[in-house]
Amino acid sequence: MPENIDMNQPTETNIDHQAGLEAGFDHYVLNPTVSRFTVRVFATGLLSAFGHSPTITIRGIQGEVRLNPVAMEQSSLHFVVPTDSLTVADNISDKDRREMESEMRERVLEVSQYPQIVYEAPRVSVKGTDGQSNITLLGHLTLHGVTRSLSVPARIAITGDLLRAFGEFSLRQSDYNMKLVSAMGGALKVKDELKFSFDIVARKD
Repeated sequence: MPENIDMNQPTETNIDHQAGLEAGFDHYVLNPTVSRFTVRVFATGLLSAFGHSPTITIRGIQGEVRLNPVAMEQSSLHFVVPTDSLTVADNISDKDRREMESEMRERVLEVSQYPQIVYEAPRVSVKGTDGQSNITLLGHLTLHGVTRSLSVPARIAITGDLLRAFGEFSLRQSDYNMKLVSAMGGALKVKDELKFSFDIVARKD
């Protein structure tokens, strides 16, 4: 009588199959120390006359890239940002900084309810194959409890064990049910559009 087989336990065949799926892929881990990710907030109201558009720095990013150098369109990216890690980068008074960050974390991002921002791109489209390529990440952004499709154009360069990706994209806060709030006694109000800039560095694992 044949032995009972636990279908939930990995078998040698399953392990070999998984290894085959990973064959040809390079795995990179994002380096949060040298990576840069910022958000430009466009102002209206009194301070807009002085060109005051706050810049938000995104810290604490964790992420990974699975790169197929032969068939790059099969590559994927995943990263996570703790929402309470966003800080105001402008040269302003401590009082104004605290007020702006409090508004951003408590009323806009609602960090206690939505502690993470997640971007998942299971595939990419590619132009160029010379080690420096123009790509578009084809993925979904989960922000403030809302998940929407988001395509992100980027340029990537691979040098030795390092992968660098940089580019810009925009989104509307209203698409993610985020409140458009004011700060600094109403002198600073924000527009719906946010502009993101990134220069991400990852090392082969």
